[in-house]
Amino acid sequence: MSVNTFGRLLRFTTWGESHGPALGAVVDGCPPGLALSEADLQPFLDARRPGQSRFTTQRQEPDAVRILSGVFEGSTTGTPISLMIENVDQRSKDYSEVANAYRPGHADYAYDAKYGLRDYRGGGRSSARETAARVAAGGVARLIIPEVRILAYVVEIGGDAVDPAQFDAEEIARNPFFCPDAAAAKRWEAKVDAARLAGSSVGAVVECVATGVPAGWGAPLYGKLDADLAAAMMGINAVKAVEIGDGFAAARLAGEQNADPMRPGLDGPEFLANHAGGIAGGIATGQPVVVRVGFKPTSSILTPVATIGRDGAATDIRTKGRHDPCVGIRGAPVVEAMMALVLADHKLLHRGQCG
Repeated sequence: MSVNTFGRLLRFTTWGESHGPALGAVVDGCPPGLALSEADLQPFLDARRPGQSRFTTQRQEPDAVRILSGVFEGSTTGTPISLMIENVDQRSKDYSEVANAYRPGHADYAYDAKYGLRDYRGGGRSSARETAARVAAGGVARLIIPEVRILAYVVEIGGDAVDPAQFDAEEIARNPFFCPDAAAAKRWEAKVDAARLAGSSVGAVVECVATGVPAGWGAPLYGKLDADLAAAMMGINAVKAVEIGDGFAAARLAGEQNADPMRPGLDGPEFLANHAGGIAGGIATGQPVVVRVGFKPTSSILTPVATIGRDGAATDIRTKGRHDPCVGIRGAPVVEAMMALVLADHKLLHRGQCG
C-alpha cells in the first residue's frame, strides 16, 4: 500500500518526483466560497524556493504554482483543488553514481528494498523537493483558519542555538536562515559556509508557534491534535525528531514544575506557563501551540562515505550536484504548512462534531 494522502476532512495528496516534469498536490475537503488565487499561494512557495542564498542548494526553480481545478471565478468550489509546480532546472546526470550505489543516511537502500527499483534522480519522492507541494497545499489550508497566526523559525544549526532573550520576530525575514536572533544568524554564516566548503552538511531545529488556536480543537486518544502534528512533522523528508511544548525536557521536571498553573481571566482561564505546548489530552487549551522539529544533516554530501552498491559489493560514494548544506534552513516554510494543514483539518473536525 502506498500512503501519499494525509488528513481526515481536509485531505491532501502529493504527487511527483524531484526530477520529473512536475510535482504537486490535490487538496480535497476545502469548504466552498473562499477567495483563492495563485497569488495567494506564491509567497509561501517563494519563502521555500531554492537558490536564494549561498547557504542553500543552487538549483534554480521558480516554483510557480498553477491551480488546475477547484476554483471558479476566484473562489473555491468545494471540489478537489489541484496544484501543479513545474520542475525546470533538473540536472539528472549528477546522480549517475547514485544509480548503482546507496547514499548512507538517505532513503536509497530503503526504497530499493521496498519496491525493487527506485528513481535515483535526486532521490525521487524522498527528496526535499517534494515539500514544495506541501507548502502549496498549506497555503490553501490557511484560508480555512484565518483566526490563527503561524510562525516558524530556525532555533539551532549544527548544535549552535539562538539566545531566547534575543528573540526578534522581525529579524526572521532579514536573514537567509529564518533566524530570530541576529547574532546567531551571523555565527551560522560561518558554520554553514564551513560545512559547504568541506563537502559536508549540518542539521537544524525549527520551532513553530501557532497563536489564536481556540480551546477545544483536537480529540481524545485516537485523534489527538498533538499526535497528528507529530505525524505531520515526522512525515517531512529529513525530519528525525518532534517535540510538543517542552518535549523531552518535560521528562526531567517534577510535577509541580511541569504544570501549567491557571488563574481566573477575563475570557476564561489565564495560564501562567505553557509547558504543554498548548495541548492537553490531545485537545487545544487556547494557548499557543508550540512544536519543535529536528532536521538531520543532508545525506547528499561530497565527503566520501562507505557504502555498498546494488550488487552488494563494498564501495565509497560521494554525491555530486547541488545540495543544501543544511536542509533544515528551508524547513521553516514546510513546518508552517504542515501546522496549517493539521489545524485546518481539526477545525473542520471540531465543527463537524461540536457545531
